[in-house]
Amino acid sequence: MRSMNGRQKTVLLFGMAVLFLALITAAGQVFAKEAMATDFTRKNLAPCGEYVFGTDWMGRDMFVRTLTGLSMSIRIGLLAAGVSALLALVLGIVSATMGRAVDSAVTWVIDLVMGIPHILLLILISYACGKGFRGVAIGVSLTHWTSLARLIRGEVLQLKEAPYIKVAKKLGLSSWQIAWKHMVPHLFPQFLVGLILLFPHAILHEASITFLGFGLSPEQPAIGVILSESMRYLAMGKWWLALFPGLLLVLTVMLFDVAGESLRKLLDPGSAHV
Repeated sequence: MRSMNGRQKTVLLFGMAVLFLALITAAGQVFAKEAMATDFTRKNLAPCGEYVFGTDWMGRDMFVRTLTGLSMSIRIGLLAAGVSALLALVLGIVSATMGRAVDSAVTWVIDLVMGIPHILLLILISYACGKGFRGVAIGVSLTHWTSLARLIRGEVLQLKEAPYIKVAKKLGLSSWQIAWKHMVPHLFPQFLVGLILLFPHAILHEASITFLGFGLSPEQPAIGVILSESMRYLAMGKWWLALFPGLLLVLTVMLFDVAGESLRKLLDPGSAHV
């Protein structure tokens, strides 16, 4: 039997990562009600055959609670990363095509956002928008676009010197027409990879501010809430309350990183050896 080449392995790796993440997201939605169910007859149970992640001080199943929390984090990550990436694409193109004044303004905003400590800015925006799902999504969306915007701006500045772009200008096409017809298709691979690589950052920062008490409300089975609450019980020997949710969070972030790296290789055939 012929072994798989590098490109086929990359496709398989990408497909497995996406499938696993999709299963976590779907499972979290399915078990949303069960994750909130309390049963004090089974509280503080260590991991066993029936409860693989154990139960907490209210008798809630930590396995379904962790899946639901990760599902919510993934959904926030998808929404926030999508908005952030679109913002980066638009501002990156606008900055490089609309003249020096616009370029200076956009660059100043990028420097301003990057100059403020990330978590602090995220907390301030989330708190100003009322915290909760909406506040966290807005906060993450408005703080994760700068690096991708800089990358896209640099790509556009290089594209402007390409012969076919100069010909398009001489033919009378406007800056927006040139950007939409000739630049966006060229920028799409970088945009797509950047979008996927924004997911792990968005998920980790959502969990971080929720852990600190500035994100999702304590009533929601968010991964940050789970880890925050578990800190009070670690000294009592309830190690499973933090260990398994933490490990699954790390695994989820790693899978997004694997998916992004695999997609980068697929879009750049030279890096995925045949």
